[in-house]
Amino acid sequence: MKLWILTAGHADVDKGAVLTPGSGDGTRTTIAVPMYLVETGDARILVDTGMHPVHIDDPHHTFRGSPIDEAVVPVMRDEDRLERRLGELGLGVGDLTHAVNTHLHFDHCGQNGALAGIPILVQRAAYESATAEPGYAHEYLAVPGLDYVLLDGDAEPAPGVRLLAAPGHAPGMQAVLVALPRSGPLLLCGDAIAAREQLDTGNWGAADDPDAAAATAARLCRIAGETGARMVFGHDVEQWGELLHAPDAAYE
Repeated sequence: MKLWILTAGHADVDKGAVLTPGSGDGTRTTIAVPMYLVETGDARILVDTGMHPVHIDDPHHTFRGSPIDEAVVPVMRDEDRLERRLGELGLGVGDLTHAVNTHLHFDHCGQNGALAGIPILVQRAAYESATAEPGYAHEYLAVPGLDYVLLDGDAEPAPGVRLLAAPGHAPGMQAVLVALPRSGPLLLCGDAIAAREQLDTGNWGAADDPDAAAATAARLCRIAGETGARMVFGHDVEQWGELLHAPDAAYE
């Protein structure tokens, strides 16, 4: 069993606006945009698909003309394409058996269009919210041939891989717990806890539902304590430098 952490690009963001309102407002920071690949038994599960490659040449494509345009500026290179990152591991998109969207913000579903015919597991609340609300980038979601499998709560798509309902940051947010036998369990918190500072200070002001985000953070901390899992935060600048990255190393 292996878990690979893939780099799907970066984003130049206003820290306060995106992560911690009231702390770092107006301060620019560069956060990584991750994808994860879990290999277990006959399953190869991709978690999130990063940003759409349109941002390589046009960083402002998604948010041009909106208030978010200057708060979030994608920084993406050709090697951040999904097929290139998988190719570094000797794999192609066709080798995937499943995909998971932790939620459907543009930096987590941008390359969904490459996954035609591959089941994409997403919480029903996330899918219904994303397809109904104008604030989501529908062009990355409504792609012909995509097979969304809608979940209602926790699920186990493969032995040792648990999807955990984690609403707050966005409706239908989900986290992923991977029971690695050698490295020990990893809890991929995603944007449910995007940065350690949110957890340390209780600042959930960037969440769609701050109260739900706080409750989710408490649940994830409890699960991490019960399982001994290391919590991997969604966009934590300091932690990103501490993690093992593909293709050089994997968690096992």
